[in-house]
Amino acid sequence: MSAPTHNSHDAAAGHFSSLLKHWRSVRRLTQIELASDANVSARHLCFLETGRSQPSREMVQLLGSALDLPLEERNALHVAAGFVPPYGDKGLAAENLQPVQQALDFMLRQQEPYPGIVVDGHWDVRMRNQGSARLLKPFRDSYRMEAGVADNAMHVMFHPKGLRQFIVNWEEFAGQMIQILHRDVAQGSRAAARLFDEIMAYPGLPAEWRLPRHSQTTSPVMIMQLAKGDFRLAFFSTFTTLAMPTDAALQQIKIECFFPADDATAEMARTMAL
Repeated sequence: MSAPTHNSHDAAAGHFSSLLKHWRSVRRLTQIELASDANVSARHLCFLETGRSQPSREMVQLLGSALDLPLEERNALHVAAGFVPPYGDKGLAAENLQPVQQALDFMLRQQEPYPGIVVDGHWDVRMRNQGSARLLKPFRDSYRMEAGVADNAMHVMFHPKGLRQFIVNWEEFAGQMIQILHRDVAQGSRAAARLFDEIMAYPGLPAEWRLPRHSQTTSPVMIMQLAKGDFRLAFFSTFTTLAMPTDAALQQIKIECFFPADDATAEMARTMAL
């Protein structure tokens, strides 16, 4: 007897049901709670999770919103249900994003003489200002990293031959950075999940960093202390994201601005800018 065959619609429905169940579990919601949030019946939601019912495009959109999924995962949910993903995924490469590029350029210029960078969902540095190039050049010149990761902000932080070797308070600062990556993973970023696995493969990382935890720091901000010989800098940073993007990649863009944590760093930044 030959094995039963499945058409593509059945396969899509099965993929959707398992993905829906996965995200409900990640969000720690019962079927009744999710049904209430999405304003659908618990019976219908149960049928969707078991594959007995197939979702409409509107239902997929409704559930993605109720689950508060990032646009990347809402696209995946649509594809799993057999629909074309509704959100673009070109980010800064999109042809109609010149105003966004101009806004990012403006923010980076306004950050002068202090460093500012733009990173994407993979934490690859897509843009940097002159303050970043000037102040971090002495450290970057000493990197001994593979070309594929030398412009990735997270890899630079954790690679033994990257910025890590110059961060005086590396374990404290990197321990807080890994928690930011944990939050990205928890929010549903596949790129962050892959990056987290790559980062944790580096030597010398505490085993407890594999699990999310609450920060134990007593400081209101994360301060990175850098030193290369007598050249010393101290920065804290802020992250800014774009409000209400409709592009999956653009939603993951972060603007990181570094500010001097002491007078000596502020004076050094002003002097080097002259």
